[in-house]
Amino acid sequence: MTLSPELELAPKTEELKVFSVTELSVALKKTLEKTFGYVRIRGEISGLKLHSSGHLYFSLKDKDSVLDAICWRGTLSKFTLTPSDGMEVICQGRITTYGARSKYQIIVDHMEEAGIGELLALLEERKKRLAAEGLFDQSRKKKLPFLPNTIGIITSPTGAVIEDILHRLKERFPLHVLLWPVTVQGENAAREVTQAIVGFNALPSKPDLLIVARGGGSLEDLWAFNEECVVRAAAQSEIPLISAIGHETDTTLLDYVADRRAPTPTAAAEMAVPVLKDLLETLHTNAYRLRNGVIKILRHTEILLQSHARGLTSPQRLLENKQQLLDDYLERLTVSLSNKKITSQNRLTFLIHRLSQISLGKPQQTRFRELSLLLESYSYTKTLERGFVLVKTEGGESITSVMSLHDQDKVLLQFFDGTRKVEVVG
Repeated sequence: MTLSPELELAPKTEELKVFSVTELSVALKKTLEKTFGYVRIRGEISGLKLHSSGHLYFSLKDKDSVLDAICWRGTLSKFTLTPSDGMEVICQGRITTYGARSKYQIIVDHMEEAGIGELLALLEERKKRLAAEGLFDQSRKKKLPFLPNTIGIITSPTGAVIEDILHRLKERFPLHVLLWPVTVQGENAAREVTQAIVGFNALPSKPDLLIVARGGGSLEDLWAFNEECVVRAAAQSEIPLISAIGHETDTTLLDYVADRRAPTPTAAAEMAVPVLKDLLETLHTNAYRLRNGVIKILRHTEILLQSHARGLTSPQRLLENKQQLLDDYLERLTVSLSNKKITSQNRLTFLIHRLSQISLGKPQQTRFRELSLLLESYSYTKTLERGFVLVKTEGGESITSVMSLHDQDKVLLQFFDGTRKVEVVG
């Protein structure tokens, strides 16, 4: 059997020293610190994180490599420079290892700005250009609906972001949610987010509100939300849109163009809907106040009507008084007519009695008969008995001249035994 050259040159096992992990870690630490010691390194800040202890953790990177960096709290307080993601800096410090994680790092004790990083420069240029187009103008921003029926969410289908949003919506105001799953980091993220915004706007039944969300990360992690295609899709969205990218300190171009920016995905859910419990309490309070207000008005009106009613006479009483007055008048009229009848009868009796007492002499009786015959001969009814006719108008006036008649006039012809209506012809 022929051995390979590598195996033949390898030392024998019994000749190798056995190290513990800690011993090897310490040996590497000493070798690295002795070889490099104090160095100056140029790189771009990424993944900046200020720990609750006050220490600053970040990475320095260039095109091909990444180096972990730490700045202790006491040193950081002496810096005149405020570090930020994407900033290109020159750091000065000690190279060492961190055996607990088998990694090497630089302990920074001095930092100076070397110039804006390429990504930050690109971001600033793009921001200025899109702002000049008016895409970030406040006048373009749409008002969020007070009570949306459906919310469209654009984010990763896995992870804490979607869970946080759904949990907060369920707590505040349960409603219908549509999830459009996308990649939120990497080369396909910007294209998928753009397609999701455009796709929601193309639905026949559009959501009332959109939320674009992802968790925190470095400038590179969030870069998809700085891409121009995402910004323009958000600007053209007919649906109001909330941007919830990263943490409160993270800012992307999507935040500038969105109708509202939320510092966290959970805050986006709080912006999207009110608290149902608060709405119900407000509704009950308003209903109670409305009911009390109506009762108060009705009571006031009742008191007012009662006050006016006291100044009015009862209609029943008025009717009774009029009925009594009518009965009184009727009684008085009956008595008056009865008295009048008795008076007339008495007078008539008196006149008859007087006439019966009048005695006419013979000459007077003869003269009375003669005058009666004469009066009877002068009566027009005797003339009518001889064949004459009396012509009258319909109103009963005598017509004595033919000139007073006209064609189609209606006249009355009175004969001795009756009257007929005729029409004048010719």
